[in-house]
Amino acid sequence: MIAIIDYGMGNLHSVSKAVERIGCEAVVTSDPGTILAADGAILPGVGAFGDAMANLRETGLADTVKAFAASGKPLLGICLGMQLLFTESEEHGVHGGLNLLPGRVVRFQGDYKIPHMGWNELTFTQASPLFEGVKPGHVYFVHSYHVLPELKSDLLAVTDYHQPVTAIVGRGSVFGMQFHPEKSGDLGMTLLRKFTDMTVRKLL
Repeated sequence: MIAIIDYGMGNLHSVSKAVERIGCEAVVTSDPGTILAADGAILPGVGAFGDAMANLRETGLADTVKAFAASGKPLLGICLGMQLLFTESEEHGVHGGLNLLPGRVVRFQGDYKIPHMGWNELTFTQASPLFEGVKPGHVYFVHSYHVLPELKSDLLAVTDYHQPVTAIVGRGSVFGMQFHPEKSGDLGMTLLRKFTDMTVRKLL
């Protein structure tokens, strides 16, 4: 079972339906016990970083997400959810994140359209279980801030939007996707399936 973490900010329904479409049981929940008992967890997110972290802390779910990550079971952050995995964000002031991965979230700077919105091609930068048998292609992004990971080893894929932009991160069983896999056609669903496959491997 995959827990879709409900902290009051996220595209919960579409992520849940996407997980169900690939044949996995999904539950949208804010209950710490249910989350910690799940085989895998997804942290979605739409909105501002500071508001999201405030909600996570006020509900106690920040500690739950950290405990889930420490368990070694697969955790996936999507869009804002990926950014929350990092140390801090400069969105509307400086806000501390979950600090599961070291790095900062910064605003795009340049004479080009912000937010970055639309289909962009992925480039895989290193091997990952997410990419086994998968060919790079286009996925769907909507974001005004992007992640600068401290460690190159945490960067799994990039896209190009006037500069290399972090698209997928991962370390151990913790992963993040800046784009929306549930809105990214066949490639997005394939990557989501690769993530859920990891929960099966953990059970073997």
